[in-house]
Amino acid sequence: MRRVVLGLLGLLLAGCTGGRSVVPVTIGPATLAVPVDATRFTDHQSAVRGIATILVRDLGLPVPDEVTVYVYSSRAIFEQGLINDGRVSPVRAAELSDFAVGVGKRRTLLLQQESSETGGREWLRLLAHELTHVAQIELAQGEGRAAQWLAEGMAEWAAFRVLERLSLDTLPERRRIALAGAQTQTAFKAGRLDLATLDTPRGFTRRHVREGSVPTYQLAFLMTDYLITRDGFPRVVDYFRSFAAGDGRRDHFRAAFGQSVAEFEAEVVARLQSQMQ
Repeated sequence: MRRVVLGLLGLLLAGCTGGRSVVPVTIGPATLAVPVDATRFTDHQSAVRGIATILVRDLGLPVPDEVTVYVYSSRAIFEQGLINDGRVSPVRAAELSDFAVGVGKRRTLLLQQESSETGGREWLRLLAHELTHVAQIELAQGEGRAAQWLAEGMAEWAAFRVLERLSLDTLPERRRIALAGAQTQTAFKAGRLDLATLDTPRGFTRRHVREGSVPTYQLAFLMTDYLITRDGFPRVVDYFRSFAAGDGRRDHFRAAFGQSVAEFEAEVVARLQSQMQ
């Protein structure tokens, strides 16, 4: 049985000190029925159990046996949690805490509580997004190995798929919204994507700080959505799994998708431009 150890708020406040909550809860998504709506998600525990079940059974993602989830009550406490619990450097923690409300590390989720309404659609999206990052790390057997734009785009796609499964959103609607937002990207308006600037975690952060977080994530989602539509979700999963054998982003991309990153960039730009006409 798969087990996910989760840090939750709500009535379970054991281990909660100084605005930091860590509560272990054991669930087995491989043995549960896939939920079809969120009406039974009455607390953090049931919400995470349902999301983990969808990721494992619908999408085949390897949610690890144990994931420790930390929930912090403020941005400042979240920043310290990134350092102390997530082992993020102080400089990177300060950078992340300025915009992020959740970070997925190896078998660890770190979440800022105050920025999301517990039980709401955005909170569920955040949980699904970050749990997908945890699964990516399991696939690659390490952090930050794959192209960051694809890691973020896949996490967004999986989160929207979870919301769609729960009748809270649809992928077609997210595509429509993302197409409008991506048009504000400077590179895209010039007929390119500058994927090299989105390749690493630091580069991705700098790009969305410069051009806006939402449109940058929307662009990553659209590119990943195109890959999934063209080649299938299992091919994207295989791309992440290939990093367990060694690094080399561009080599792994070509092996998985049959073209160079530059060739893909030209293809997806043309595709997106045609959809916007």
